[in-house]
Amino acid sequence: MGLRIIGGELKGKKLYTIPGTLIRPTSDRLRESIFNILSCVVKEAVVLDLFAGTGALGIEALSRGADSAVFIDNNKKALSVVERNIQSCAVDNMSQIIRWNIVKNLNCIKSVDSKFNLVFMDPPYNKGMIKPTLINLYDSGSLGKDACVIVEHSRFEPVPEDCKQFELTDQRKYGKTLISFIKSKD
Repeated sequence: MGLRIIGGELKGKKLYTIPGTLIRPTSDRLRESIFNILSCVVKEAVVLDLFAGTGALGIEALSRGADSAVFIDNNKKALSVVERNIQSCAVDNMSQIIRWNIVKNLNCIKSVDSKFNLVFMDPPYNKGMIKPTLINLYDSGSLGKDACVIVEHSRFEPVPEDCKQFELTDQRKYGKTLISFIKSKD
């Protein structure tokens, strides 16, 4: 079964993906679990979808009432799928796509007018990208007060405890995947 939007205005809308193992889209069931937990945070949120892949997390948020979403990935093929999904779901007017090396820095979002209060982060598993991404996210100065960051990661690569700018508020295990809910401390 293909990827689709689980809830909101676009519920049931099929999403495009990239065949093969280039990206690992968040499954429908896992996305549903995440959004059930986030239910009251999504409405009117300003969303940042890091390592966007297909854009499913950001588009799901838009479907459920988020105001806008910025999708960032460094992979050209992934970004073309994100663009195709955004157009197919007719959310182009609420979306921005940026090609950027997230692990290097996040200077690309310093020019975004709004502060992000909901961030999805789904980096490639076990590649040591969680800590530098969190540091870059904090250093960008683009997080709103009490911003919620959701990190999808392998249980073999936990969210680093020495990232003092963030606090782990909840963590759920789904098979081999962990979903960590963290808040910025500022």
